[in-house]
Amino acid sequence: MPRHTLLFLFALVASAAQRGAVDALIVDGLQVGFYSQTCPEAEGAIRNIVNNEIGMDRSIAPGLIRLFFHDCFITGCDASILLDESPVGDVPEKESSANGFTLVGLSTIDTVKSALEAMCPHTVSCADILAFAARDAAVAAGLPSYDVVAGRRDGVRSNMDDLPGNFPVPGHHVPRLTKLFGQRGLSQEDLVLLSGAHSIGGAHCFMFSNRIYGFSEDAEVDPSLDPEYAASLRQVCPPRNPNDDPQLAAKVKFDAQTGEKLDNAYYSELLARRGLLTSDNALIEDPQTRAMVEAFAGDDAMWQQKFAGAMQKVGMLDVLIGEGKGQVRQQCRLVNGQEQQQRPPFPRSRQRRPRWSFPRHHPVADLINGFFRGFH
Repeated sequence: MPRHTLLFLFALVASAAQRGAVDALIVDGLQVGFYSQTCPEAEGAIRNIVNNEIGMDRSIAPGLIRLFFHDCFITGCDASILLDESPVGDVPEKESSANGFTLVGLSTIDTVKSALEAMCPHTVSCADILAFAARDAAVAAGLPSYDVVAGRRDGVRSNMDDLPGNFPVPGHHVPRLTKLFGQRGLSQEDLVLLSGAHSIGGAHCFMFSNRIYGFSEDAEVDPSLDPEYAASLRQVCPPRNPNDDPQLAAKVKFDAQTGEKLDNAYYSELLARRGLLTSDNALIEDPQTRAMVEAFAGDDAMWQQKFAGAMQKVGMLDVLIGEGKGQVRQQCRLVNGQEQQQRPPFPRSRQRRPRWSFPRHHPVADLINGFFRGFH
């Protein structure tokens, strides 16, 4: 369990019981209403922009939640995933094979940051923007609103080498997932709760094609999949061709029933053997996580409340707080001091090639292979 988690949980209970006093909630330097004096319209502006963006493109909601989780899970909630490049020359997290072109919502964060810099220059950190935007995306998708503490500062480094072996990917099973979450102070219940974000969004065909083509020597299709569901996936996703451009691959919703609503239907889909990814299906193969899946499938209100709590815990991971710790970036893609330099927009590789090719160690080839081998 991360340091200060007990304090955080106590404060969370107090917050739920005393909503009128929520502005006084302080958790280890993070505070609800942190910008109430320095930029009082910040949260409202973020919410309005996020809602407008999601109104035009529903994929932004799961994209923002994923950005928040991917950022916090590696080096903590420091907005390192937003950096186009590191000042010391490291290849940044967003170009890792676990991220790459699959990231959605980056331009939304840019829009928010530009608006806030016009309103309150050098005040609202990109790390806090991510936390607020993820909450607002969840609410836009149907979750009841929850409080977000703020006061995080932005990191100044980002390195894709931090991800391999430290990040959950679609090829993982419960023991590996539990270990990774435990290393970040998150419980197995948090793992199952946060997986429920898959009730919105979807996955490209290459992320699960190993389950519907050439699964094993004895079975072409993963026998744990519902046969009708597997057949429908094969209609959408043809066999993988190494010359195909993965950016053009079809995308399948995690939840075909209520795929734009953040609810507990994801767990019912798992129990019906319609979990899309190996890591989804793994939750019903392990007896401990299956019991949680069954509980959440039967109580949407309970899952919504606990999911919000898990998101709040994620937002506490290894935050940078106070002067001398990180900075408040003026642009979320660049560390302060880089702004005047002419740099191509992310990803740089797209500036070099109009389409992806697949040399042996190309990052997109690594991305696809990583999903199948479990990104160890």
